[in-house]
Amino acid sequence: MPKNEPAASVLAAAERLSRRLKRLIPKLRGERAPHVLDPLQYAGDNHRRYIELHVRRAVLDAVLFGMNPGPWGMGQTGVPFGDPGLVRDFLGIDGAVEQPRGAHERVPIRGVASPRSEVSGQRLWGGARDCFGTADAFFDRFFVANYCPLLFLSERGSNVTPDKLPKDAMAAVLSACDDHAREVIAALRPARVLGIGKWAEKRLVTLLQEVDDAPPVGTILHPSPASPIANRGWLPAARRQLEELGCAWPSPATGSA
Repeated sequence: MPKNEPAASVLAAAERLSRRLKRLIPKLRGERAPHVLDPLQYAGDNHRRYIELHVRRAVLDAVLFGMNPGPWGMGQTGVPFGDPGLVRDFLGIDGAVEQPRGAHERVPIRGVASPRSEVSGQRLWGGARDCFGTADAFFDRFFVANYCPLLFLSERGSNVTPDKLPKDAMAAVLSACDDHAREVIAALRPARVLGIGKWAEKRLVTLLQEVDDAPPVGTILHPSPASPIANRGWLPAARRQLEELGCAWPSPATGSA
């Protein structure tokens, strides 16, 4: 069981979201994304462990929201931006995963044993490791979640992001994910919420419009290799943005801001 009330609230919110999305998944499978998987189900033990270990307390500097899982990150491990090596060695999570129905043969689900790395996860969690030294030091100030937990794969096994899917098919998914994000924010009471990438930022702005005393919303650069700016140096660019937002990360490897 979670050791504190915020962790229990975040875990309960994730479980409610997964139950809602389970009913929607059959309707989501289509020409653009015939394979739709929920890591909260088949990698649920790892996701629960992530919350239990790393939701420390309420009132954080920021909660950072990504878009949705990638096939070699959270799609494998159940942890946001979950590069297998860093999930195991930095975040301390090494549970087994189940084999989901509807998996793509080109994207075998192997959990932390997956031999493939995820660039976005290497950049984000590798940056957290280099700047904070330990996971404890990072999670004392921050938490990382994904807005949508579903993995969408094309017929060829390539990643499909939510913004590329039909709006009518995604409407109920977005509503469920909005509710979940509001619950996470209410549980952790961050000073600000940050979208990792512009799409996540836009969703956060929308879902918080009618929330009383909502924290301010900002954004940092997405660490995806599809971003030319990120490929020129994600960590320095993200650290500059975080400093401007009032929640600077320490200098890499020195432990000083």
